[in-house]
Amino acid sequence: MAFARTAGWAVVAFVLMALAVPWFLWRDASVAFGLPVWLWWHVGWMVLASIVFAVFAHTDWGLGIEEVR
Repeated sequence: MAFARTAGWAVVAFVLMALAVPWFLWRDASVAFGLPVWLWWHVGWMVLASIVFAVFAHTDWGLGIEEVR
């Protein structure tokens, strides 16, 4: 069970890192509400990453480090 949770969090971390840089918005000059769309992506992604980290911290902090009882 602990291995599955560790692997799941590893996948989530990889996806968060892989999509943190909006490579698909490079060379796109779109603007929304006066700011570039890539900036909105970054702000939204940081909010999502903060929520995911809060969930991780409250549920599985120490996973793979602390001894399972």
